[in-house]
Amino acid sequence: MDAILPLRGVIKQYDWGGPHFIAELLSVSNSEQKPFAEYWMGVHPQGMAQVQTSEGQWLPLDRLAGELSFLLKVLDVRSMLSIQVHPTKAAAVYEFERENQLGVPLDSPQRNYKDANHKPELMVALSDFWLLHGFKDRDALTATLHQIAALRFLLPVFEQGGYEGLYRRVMEMPQHEVDQHLRSHIDSVLPLYQQNVLKRNDPDFWAARAALGFSQGGHIDRGIFSVYLFNLVQLHPGEAIFQDAGVPHAYLEGQNVEIMANSDNVLRGGLTNKHVDVAELMKHVHFAPIVPRVLLPLQEEGWFETPVDDFRLGQLSLLSGSTHRVQTTTPVLLLCMRGTVEVEAGGRTITLKQGQPAALLGSGQTAFVKALSDALLFRASGGIHTR
Repeated sequence: MDAILPLRGVIKQYDWGGPHFIAELLSVSNSEQKPFAEYWMGVHPQGMAQVQTSEGQWLPLDRLAGELSFLLKVLDVRSMLSIQVHPTKAAAVYEFERENQLGVPLDSPQRNYKDANHKPELMVALSDFWLLHGFKDRDALTATLHQIAALRFLLPVFEQGGYEGLYRRVMEMPQHEVDQHLRSHIDSVLPLYQQNVLKRNDPDFWAARAALGFSQGGHIDRGIFSVYLFNLVQLHPGEAIFQDAGVPHAYLEGQNVEIMANSDNVLRGGLTNKHVDVAELMKHVHFAPIVPRVLLPLQEEGWFETPVDDFRLGQLSLLSGSTHRVQTTTPVLLLCMRGTVEVEAGGRTITLKQGQPAALLGSGQTAFVKALSDALLFRASGGIHTR
């Protein structure tokens, strides 16, 4: 079996994606301006990557690599994504079997658990990237509730019921109350947004954008409350953040490289037209404040530290003419994001240009990556690693 193989991923089209970034990255045409939202590299049944043998034959990745514990993606977030929470591994096993016993079809819009796995995620910004990530600390959240007149009714709720009481109140209140509490505030911030007065570091910017994007039938999406309850985070290119089980989060705008456990389990909490099962969502939310931890790659090897064993992701910035040695213990996926590199393993050499991935298969492989120009390379693998 070839030690190194060119890889071809799968473009996924979702309404929130942009028409340009992924098309230009992959040097493919998108004359119809379709929303190229994600580029998947892995063995997911809804998006199986292929690899090319030295004989020129394209084969499904799983035929040569088997099952992988991770899925690697590139995302282009043009419009806001839904607020999401992912279950723990134990919860996913239990809930997946419970829905199986209830006979809920896997493709049903009412299905919450698509598999028996958790879905921790690590994302690395390729541009300025904006997201919501976990609840604000108590002082900051209290100040927000004081500052926004439309949210002051939540102060006693937060004081008496804490984070869980507060979040339950906004997620479980009748829709007419959501409209009643948020209408005047949305009416006041929308003109500012439309006149380009608001900046992205102001939650009002995202509340107004959400109101324009997700309000249906004259109703206001209750996820707008969360724009003010959660931390608003800006990442710069090369910075990363980890989303663990139970942490509510939402991607708002930008491009990133993302790696996750190979799972589809998502509980949504608003900013969406998709199914929102509040009772199931509440089972998994981590009702505690979070101080967002922005990650940078470790020196030399470039790995990002995460607390899970399903995957690891490294970022290598290579100067033209330099060579980097890659030692594998499990299959490794390489993705060239900028420049050109030459990869040699097992007597085979391939060239990767911008947007081109490859797979290093088998264990105990040694590969040498030579930068033919200044280059940015990501490498992804599974397995236990040093924390």
